[in-house]
Amino acid sequence: MTYLVIRVRSDRGVTKKIRDTMGMLNLTRVNHAVLVPKTPPYEGMLQKAKDYVTWGEVDAKTISSLIKERGRMVGDKPVTDTEVKSNSAHSSIDSLSKSIASGDATTKEVDGMKPVFRLHPPRGSKGWGGIKRPYSVGGALGFRVDGIGKLAERMF
Repeated sequence: MTYLVIRVRSDRGVTKKIRDTMGMLNLTRVNHAVLVPKTPPYEGMLQKAKDYVTWGEVDAKTISSLIKERGRMVGDKPVTDTEVKSNSAHSSIDSLSKSIASGDATTKEVDGMKPVFRLHPPRGSKGWGGIKRPYSVGGALGFRVDGIGKLAERMF
């Protein structure tokens, strides 16, 4: 399995440990997203930064849409099937996204693909729903059981 992690809050007034953790996750700005595998080290990093990010398990369809819509190669070129085929062992974006969703691959397998996806703020009347409250009480922070795909679609 793979997590989609989205940075919600800025690091203004944050301790150095949490700022370094978000730097290790490549989440340097608000509304940036990354795909990380579901492993104990990453889960510990997410727990440390839980008051500044939101995350959840993501499916292959959402990963494919994310790569097609917001993925970028070095030089700010969009990610296409030909780029994926020529720079990795995968034949298309869909096969890459299935491998990433199952945890067998990462975005690093495509040479020249940026690991960070720059997203828009969430569209809609609700927006984030409050950036200082956890998801369990109607806010935006922390682990989302199954709502990360809906949020990501509102941010494409």
